[in-house]
Amino acid sequence: MSYKILVFVKQVPDTQNISGDAMKPDGTVNRAALPAIFNPEDLNALELALQLKDKYGAKVVAGTMGPPNAAEVLREAMYRGADEAVLLSDRAFAGADTLATSYALSCCANKIGKYDLILCGRQAIDGDTAQVGPQLAEKLALPQISYVEEILELSKNKVKARREIEGGYEVVEAPLPALMTVIDANEPRPAAARRLMKYKKARTPFELSRDHANANYTDAEALAVEQENLKSRGLLITEYSASEVGADIQRTGLNGSPTKVKKIQNVVLKATDSKMIEANEAGITELIHELIADHTLG
Repeated sequence: MSYKILVFVKQVPDTQNISGDAMKPDGTVNRAALPAIFNPEDLNALELALQLKDKYGAKVVAGTMGPPNAAEVLREAMYRGADEAVLLSDRAFAGADTLATSYALSCCANKIGKYDLILCGRQAIDGDTAQVGPQLAEKLALPQISYVEEILELSKNKVKARREIEGGYEVVEAPLPALMTVIDANEPRPAAARRLMKYKKARTPFELSRDHANANYTDAEALAVEQENLKSRGLLITEYSASEVGADIQRTGLNGSPTKVKKIQNVVLKATDSKMIEANEAGITELIHELIADHTLG
């Protein structure tokens, strides 16, 4: 049996050195001020899908929602082993919180059509909410397994997985189709050189049009021929707008986002003073008295 696995991934700002400059006045992230990377746990989800591809011959479709340059994360997914890629891109999606994001992705999943599994990273580093996967499962009316470490068995009608719980793990089953959120429990494979050489030429229709415009080449017929050529070679990244996936604009982007980020800031703890304490009863007594005096204790 051939399985179809959707892996929703995200291009995220590198939050390691985030500052207040990375916020816009409307409370959204100023992504242009930060370098973009592949969300780490989405790489784990992709790796799990590729392991199923290796074992069962599954077809892996990588999808993302984002601006046109988010196509880069899809190319990276194909470098590693994804078979197809889908970009959900529209200004109407800008500023989406988890509720609006999961709604848009559910429209995309319905547009893509029949699938057996949807895999997502547990959470994205630019939000740390771990909400999109479960919300997506609810909108698609799918059984869900969260905190997945490993898929133990995949059969015609069900999937068996090991998931992390506090203090250990549990093995659970779910009927297909199902959605899983994946944690950092595997080692994502690197890009394959042969696939990199092939899929670095993959383009979205928007990128093709932009390349032609930048070259002052606006022959519509030539553009259509090039697009068809890429499609025949498996190098055309599918691109959907909000209307093409049937999304209600009032449920997308800022319109469909009830939560807003008011402010972000870096909190850096620095030692301003130090004092040696003798490792005896007198030293400990002195330390306690000082802590009581400055109201750290008591």
